[in-house]
Amino acid sequence: MQTVLQAGGYEVESAASAAEAFGKMEESEYELVLSDLSLESPEAGRRVLAHAQITPYKPATALLTTTYKTGAPDVDGMILIASQDLPDLLTKVADLIGVRATRRAARVLRQAGG
Repeated sequence: MQTVLQAGGYEVESAASAAEAFGKMEESEYELVLSDLSLESPEAGRRVLAHAQITPYKPATALLTTTYKTGAPDVDGMILIASQDLPDLLTKVADLIGVRATRRAARVLRQAGG
């Protein structure tokens, strides 16, 4: 995902652990925080999003997960998620970033005027 977003012109930072992600969110402000259920554990991925949601700058958040078909026999409870159309996904991400930036600009203008 990082490569795809960078190819689309977005600045991307990544973290190898929840602790590293927490540190980055304290040092910088982000428009969007994506986390993955396979970060360290599903709970670690969720904690990253929970932390992002309590930061003062309130970035948009999304949880990503992937499933690969390995050719192994079907396992009860296994869900195969069909891949999403990549241009559509990037459009949704860009729209989300745009909405958040518009809200932030409106908030700054309200604070400056009042």
